Amino acid sequence: MNKPLMAKATAVWLVDNTTLSFKQIADFCGMHELEVQGIADGDVAVGVKGFDPVASNQLDASEIEKGQKDPRYKLKLKHNPAAEGEEKRRGPRYTPLSKRQDRPNAILWLVKFHPELADAQIAKLVGTTKPTIASIRERTHWNIQNMQPIDPVALGLCRQSELDAAVQKAAKKKAAEGGAMTDDERRKLLSTETSLAMSDEPRLPSSIAGLENFSLSKDDEEPEQDDNLDADSFFNLPDADDDEDEDH
Repeated sequence: MNKPLMAKATAVWLVDNTTLSFKQIADFCGMHELEVQGIADGDVAVGVKGFDPVASNQLDASEIEKGQKDPRYKLKLKHNPAAEGEEKRRGPRYTPLSKRQDRPNAILWLVKFHPELADAQIAKLVGTTKPTIASIRERTHWNIQNMQPIDPVALGLCRQSELDAAVQKAAKKKAAEGGAMTDDERRKLLSTETSLAMSDEPRLPSSIAGLENFSLSKDDEEPEQDDNLDADSFFNLPDADDDEDEDH
């Protein structure tokens, strides 16, 4: 089912003007029930003006009446060609002005911890451009010295589910192309929080690779000599005359 136009604003209007349950509003607007509850509590969509779905010809008033009488009733969206594909985001993600200054830090985090992500994926996640991503990858960005990698999920630039989906898609694409996956790349198949919580495996520096079995323990030292041996024993050879007598 397609979402109504301005789904969040529609949910605000339904919360303020009807007695529909949170689940009914969530199902109709394509949102999570807890998100609708957050709207009712004033924690979500603060400052968003309600959008009347009846006046915009997206919902009949009779549908609201049926839903208010029966909490199990699902509201039916009126067909609106303009609303088709509303749930599919096209083009770069819109980033609020207050968070745009955090985008370079988020890009740096993605480039550092998820290098398998394509530039197009990063651009979609945080709403940036490919030239900006390239400058951060190549460390030619004008502010690179003052940037710090910060998780875009923590910054509110994307959802954890969106990031995990992008990482898994990139990993599957690389596997399909026949690329061998390293231990670090396999760890990226996990969620970001899980992978960051894992400790790094100890590794030998490349300069001493191949010397894993080398040891300086006492067992590898030269064998101890027998204390009973003396210098004369090395020259205590059989007499030549005795050998000749035995031959005759």
